[in-house]
Amino acid sequence: MKAYSSESCKLADIGDYLKVFACSAVMSQPIMSLIMGVGQPYNTQDIFGVMYNLVKYTAPAFIFGILYTTIRTNDIAGNFSYQKHLRANWSNLFVPTIWWTLIYLLGMPWLQQIRKFNNFGTFCWQFVNGNAAPHLWYNTMMLQFIILMPIFWGISRYVANNVKRGLSVAGITFVLYFFWLWFYDFYVFHGPHEKSWYLLDRIFISFVIYGVFGVLAWQFRDYVNTFLYKFWWLILVVFAACFFWTNFELHGFGHPVLFANAPYYKSSMTFYCLAVIALVAALCLFNIRHKSEKCLKIFHFLATYAYRAYLSNVFWDQLLWRGLNMSYHAVYHPFLTFLGLWILTWTLSFTSAYFLHIWWSKAKKFLSGFSLK
Repeated sequence: MKAYSSESCKLADIGDYLKVFACSAVMSQPIMSLIMGVGQPYNTQDIFGVMYNLVKYTAPAFIFGILYTTIRTNDIAGNFSYQKHLRANWSNLFVPTIWWTLIYLLGMPWLQQIRKFNNFGTFCWQFVNGNAAPHLWYNTMMLQFIILMPIFWGISRYVANNVKRGLSVAGITFVLYFFWLWFYDFYVFHGPHEKSWYLLDRIFISFVIYGVFGVLAWQFRDYVNTFLYKFWWLILVVFAACFFWTNFELHGFGHPVLFANAPYYKSSMTFYCLAVIALVAALCLFNIRHKSEKCLKIFHFLATYAYRAYLSNVFWDQLLWRGLNMSYHAVYHPFLTFLGLWILTWTLSFTSAYFLHIWWSKAKKFLSGFSLK
């Protein structure tokens, strides 16, 4: 398939589709945890276990999408300025992260993970390590990719259009990553350092394969896009096989069903995540080829606010859960409660992300104009 043209920058790309799918899916995970927390019969637990595995692709998809879009936009521009990169992401990513982390720590302290802060030092530690809320571990990991972007830009420049170099980078990344999975499985996941080394799940190395493959997917887009478009059905078969594999593994732990037994750091989940990424990419390519500009514009718009919507989603599901007494409904109607809470959380998260962005932009203009007087 043909490469993206410069005009397509105004529309969604594969990275945008991945961000929207990932953000929408990840909002369901804390809701499932809330519903499972009130106590559910084994058959309901099994169904939620399958549903959880179905959406357990979110962090890899987001990382892949960020690297793909960042490399694509800088490649089209013809250069990469680290200073401009950090300046842009400071307002788009770092500032919202700071504000929402403060909101969770000060306004919803019960959401803290592992332990709670009791002095200024532990407050700062909870602030930076991703334990301020159950979903903020991801921010700690993802922002590392933003800081380390020059490395991935360097990989992009190194492989260029050289297929041999691209295959070498892909092969080395694949081997090293699966060695990392073995290490994690042996020492951390139900291993001797399960409690003491838990922070390894938010170090960029644990997701580096998705970043590197995002870079390669753009650099070799002619080959990758053609394969995805022609053989999406084969990828669908791989998706189904890996999905069965992940559920077989989770079922092997018995009851109660614990979502902690379905981590990203397994071979089955890695192949599953790559299959989902490929299918979402194929959907994007289908829309591009058939010039579905309405869909492309919608996805591009939503992708702009996906990260900020993700930051707020636990805030909204907590307000809804407690304010509407959803724990009572979850006991008798777990699936209807899940669906309703998911839709409301998604709507409030994206709506608040959009209006907070508008408000913040106007506030900055006002303050800058006031300072000039």
